Amino acid sequence: MPVFDLSATPLRALNSALHGLEQGTNDTRFEVVNPRGHHAVAVGIDSPVSVEVHGSVGYYCAGMNDGATVTVHGSAGPGVAENMMSGTVIVEGDASQYAGATGRGGLLVIKGNAASRCGISMKGIDIVVHGSIGHMSAFMGQSGHLVVCGDAGEALGDSLYEAKLFVRGSVKSLGADCIEKPMKPKHLEKLARLLEKAGVTGVQPEEFRRYGSARKLYNFHIDNADAY
Repeated sequence: MPVFDLSATPLRALNSALHGLEQGTNDTRFEVVNPRGHHAVAVGIDSPVSVEVHGSVGYYCAGMNDGATVTVHGSAGPGVAENMMSGTVIVEGDASQYAGATGRGGLLVIKGNAASRCGISMKGIDIVVHGSIGHMSAFMGQSGHLVVCGDAGEALGDSLYEAKLFVRGSVKSLGADCIEKPMKPKHLEKLARLLEKAGVTGVQPEEFRRYGSARKLYNFHIDNADAY
C-alpha cells in the first residue's frame, strides 16, 4: 500500500501516481499522511482505488473524482468533491463552502457540518450531511439528492430545478421557487437507502421533510420578475 507523506513528498507526486495507474495494478489502496491543509489533494482520480487521507485538507479535495473512494479523516476546505462524476467521498469532520458543487454523480458523505452553498448547482450527485448546512445550499440544484440530518440555513433550494432535498431539522427559510412537498413511499425508500449507504444510524426516514421545485421559474413570466 503506497504511503505519501506530504510533509516530505510534493503533492504533485501523489496526484501523478493516482493519475498514472495502469489497468490491473495491485496498487489499489493509498494512504496520505500529514496533508497539512494542502489544496487539491487526490483530484481527478479515474480509477476504482481507495485513498485514506489522515488529516485535514484545503480547497477542492477529491475534485472531479470518477470512481475512487476518498476518505478524509479530518475536515475539508471549500469545494470538496467539486464536479464529482462517480465514486464515494467521505469527510469525517466538517466541510467548508460549496461542498459537492456541480457534482454529476457518486456519493458525498459529510459526517460533521457543511457551510454555505452545499450542493450548489448539483447535477446528479447524492450528498448526505450528518450535521447541519449553511445558507444558499442546493442553489440551482438540477438533479440528485441532498440529505441533511440537522438544520438548514437561509434560502434552501433557491432557484431549484429537479434535485430532491430532505431535511430532518429546521429550515431557516426557503429560496425562490422552493416549496415543501409530500413524502411519498418511493421517497422514503430512496431516503432509507441513502441513509444506510452514508452510515447514518438512529434516525428514521419518516423524521425528514422533503423539499423541491414549485416549477414556476422554468420559463420567464413577468409576474415572477422579482423572484429572478
